[in-house]
Amino acid sequence: MTLSKFGVGQAIFRSEDDPLLRGAGRYVADHTPSGTLHAVVLRSTHAHANFRITDVEKARALPGVRLVLTAADIPDLGPLPCQGVPEGVEVDIPFYPILARDQVLHVGDSIAFVVGDTLDAARNGAEAIAIEYDAKPHVVGAEAALAKGAPQIWPQAPGNLAFSFTLGDEAKTKAAFAGAARTVSLKVVNQRLVTNYMDTRGVIAEYDDATERFTLTLGSQGSHIMQDVLCDDVLKIDKSRMRVITPDVGGGFGTKLFPYREYALAAVAAQRLKKPVKWISDRSEHFLADSHGRDNITTATLALNDKGKFLGLKVETIADMGAYLSCYAPYIPYVGVPMLPGVYDIPACHIRVLGVYTNTVPVDAYRGAGRPEAAYVIERLVDTVARELGIATDTIRKRNFIKPSAMPYATATGKTYDTGEFLGHLERAKELADWDGFNKRLALSKKAGMLRGIGIGTYIEACGGNGPETATLRLDPDGGITLLIGSQSTGQGHQTAYAQLLADEFGLPPEMVRMVQGDTDQIKTGAGTGGSSSIPAGGPSVVLASKKLAENLKTLAADVLEAAPSDLEIVEGVVRVAGTDRSVPFAELARKGETRPELLTAADAFKKLQATYPNGTHVVEVEIDPATGHTAFANYVVVDDFGVSLNPLLLAGQVHGGAVQGIGQALMEDTTYDADTGQLLAASLMDYALPRAGDVPPFAFETRNVPCKVNPLGVKGAGEAGAIGSCPAVMNAIVDALWRAYRVRHIDMPATPERVWAAIEEGKRVHTL
Repeated sequence: MTLSKFGVGQAIFRSEDDPLLRGAGRYVADHTPSGTLHAVVLRSTHAHANFRITDVEKARALPGVRLVLTAADIPDLGPLPCQGVPEGVEVDIPFYPILARDQVLHVGDSIAFVVGDTLDAARNGAEAIAIEYDAKPHVVGAEAALAKGAPQIWPQAPGNLAFSFTLGDEAKTKAAFAGAARTVSLKVVNQRLVTNYMDTRGVIAEYDDATERFTLTLGSQGSHIMQDVLCDDVLKIDKSRMRVITPDVGGGFGTKLFPYREYALAAVAAQRLKKPVKWISDRSEHFLADSHGRDNITTATLALNDKGKFLGLKVETIADMGAYLSCYAPYIPYVGVPMLPGVYDIPACHIRVLGVYTNTVPVDAYRGAGRPEAAYVIERLVDTVARELGIATDTIRKRNFIKPSAMPYATATGKTYDTGEFLGHLERAKELADWDGFNKRLALSKKAGMLRGIGIGTYIEACGGNGPETATLRLDPDGGITLLIGSQSTGQGHQTAYAQLLADEFGLPPEMVRMVQGDTDQIKTGAGTGGSSSIPAGGPSVVLASKKLAENLKTLAADVLEAAPSDLEIVEGVVRVAGTDRSVPFAELARKGETRPELLTAADAFKKLQATYPNGTHVVEVEIDPATGHTAFANYVVVDDFGVSLNPLLLAGQVHGGAVQGIGQALMEDTTYDADTGQLLAASLMDYALPRAGDVPPFAFETRNVPCKVNPLGVKGAGEAGAIGSCPAVMNAIVDALWRAYRVRHIDMPATPERVWAAIEEGKRVHTL
């Protein structure tokens, strides 16, 4: 093997971009087979009600209406499963019906599936269905749901408590607090978010009567996950009877990782009508039907000695689950809270988590899935400790960082960090941000009547352990290589990244590598894409398979070149006798291998999967207009440790995108329900603010990599890191500005201009008393 100009470490452009930029991308909504019928879902307008369908025949009789499905029409379908119940956590999983039978539990709950010749015909049919509602008391907000006398949602969950669990050593933590010189507490809200990927969810279902097989074309983060759940749990058919195809996907962020109701409904409709059935969500429907993210309320307390060293950490998190338990819902806080100690040497921790039902859309994975929530808590708390002790925010961190010499480091929550040089990336980020020159810039802002603040978000997360993922390689007739793999790109650039790994083994340019993904007929197994695992899990599998294929090609070439395989080397798409000009190109080997086809393919899977621990520092500087509360970015610096940078260009894109999502959460995004009606107030992009280009600062991004010791490529997952370090850094900068000017101790996300202005006005009032 020789390092290639197209290989690992090279900043080559994404090969996926050209067709997408030219409009040649094929997303699920672009797929319309001949004779396709169109479907809509009739959804509840009530947050909590018993209901009765009094007339459905009028809808069925309308011109162009082909089928109306209610719960009575699909008695054999199983519910949507909850597969994310952690071991040892007791959860009485409520029934999550494909269509509600006689009770709805949130606005947007599914009542009927209507299929028509056109979308308008289907909509007319849905509007013609007569329903009588008997409204029941509802509750929104997890704290309200736990309050005495709150409306009960599920009878098997008294007090609306879905589950609870603890983590850590309670006795040791109590002892640490008993011996502490001081304790500092903070309560933070990690608000509910809506994913808002570029292409909304959709499905086209087809049924072949002759073979009794379904074909579902849908946007997902893994076709095999869809096939497994839909066949095993909902339709209750053998998996051989369903093919799932995922075309181009414009973002997933965890929300497209699992099936939804419409996929099974479209399959049933296609089977009954013997026609393709297409359902595509509109944007408002996305707000009402797709799982939401985050929605935690956390109270955290640090115990310290008289020198500001951390002794213990106590945390209680209330996690809103919504009305049903979505696929991985209980697992999200479970996988997140072990990261609450962050990058700090905290000898004792005790954490309590309460999962709570509310009359809202179910909550599940959203970029980072629990780890951003954990990083936000500890980083906001550390800044609060620094202010209350009168210690600089960088100093308190340095005083409590886990040292490199302590690696591997076992946290008090059961994680083992293999590597990390936290002080190194903090110092580099400070240098890039001109930390020492901040006071001069602060003076200029004061002179201009503005507030200025600077904030740090130093994070670590656990990811990259999902799998295993099998990679299959095939030599093509033109000498190129086709990779078949079950991970699913939703915009990350998997084809380019995997091609770079293959380039180091075969010397092929990216255009000679083809990737097949998202097709359960062509790919036997697949773990999908989630938890930043495609490169940490799929990458080593690609490398292992490439080494096998390389040996196969040398075996074929040995006969042609009349040389021993051990004397051969592979260079730029040819097999060559080392030290000579005698060689045979891959294309010729493909022809020679027609009599020995087993040598033209190879497969392998990396199975020794362990979590990787990417870490880094975000330093954010903001300027705030006290007259309006508007926050503007003066600087944004990121220094990350991803172990090894496979492609610096793709890596920067991942970090930028994650940071922008964090900026959106920190400054503007908020999924707001009306407490009196249970209605979702932010149910469109007219009401739900997303960051635009003008809201996003230029990023100064660098890596300071320390290779991972538990991954053969040395990589650490990078897909979610930007969303983990950004929120605490932005909010710490805002609070720093408010504290310097008016001693405002805390503000919750989103720090909208109105909320910041109100905090300033309150600070002025208190400050002048």
